[in-house]
Amino acid sequence: MHAAIDYQQLLSVIGDAIVVADGKGSITLWNTAAERMFGYSESEAIGRSLDLIIPERLRARHWQGFDKTMATGTTRYGHELLKVPAVNKDGGAMSIAFTVALLKNERGDVTGIVAVIRDETERFQQERALRKRLAELERQLGGQA
Repeated sequence: MHAAIDYQQLLSVIGDAIVVADGKGSITLWNTAAERMFGYSESEAIGRSLDLIIPERLRARHWQGFDKTMATGTTRYGHELLKVPAVNKDGGAMSIAFTVALLKNERGDVTGIVAVIRDETERFQQERALRKRLAELERQLGGQA
């Protein structure tokens, strides 16, 4: 026999941000990790557009993909990790990685989307620094030949 799961508790203790948006891209769920990650409280985020965390320069591209996903009911990011820039409440640049799941009604129509998001900013910066250092070392070695 399975014990009942307290889903509210699960959402509040899980380490990854869980963000749910309706079919128009309005935020309907924003967990504690999303608050920590992006700096917006639940009350500040609920009802707002996903533009809240999308850098302005990427919004048109995001909405093209979002609208296509809502219309077709398919996404390749249910299993593939999507890595993109984001922005926090202070306007700071972030690097995030996430997967999505589509929410459907009893007829199978897509009604919203769930994103499970992880902050990859520190790891991305470390990788960029390593690539830069490797390029410097390769230039140095190439200059000795």
